[in-house]
Amino acid sequence: MIEEMTKEMIVLLMEKRGVSMEEAVNLVYTSETFSKLCNLSTGLYFQSTPYVYEYLKKELNTGKLSE
Repeated sequence: MIEEMTKEMIVLLMEKRGVSMEEAVNLVYTSETFSKLCNLSTGLYFQSTPYVYEYLKKELNTGKLSE
């Protein structure tokens, strides 16, 4: 599930932000969102890709997940 969601978020970044695959992969794998997604205790991997992508988008726009 985590691998599929990661792939889908990379594709979303490429489509919505117009970044290269290499940049999208780097953005996802170095994000705090990805760390939380991989931490099974957060349960984030049970959410939908658009839901998790919103966290990633906020992190990329503000430099952090939460205020």
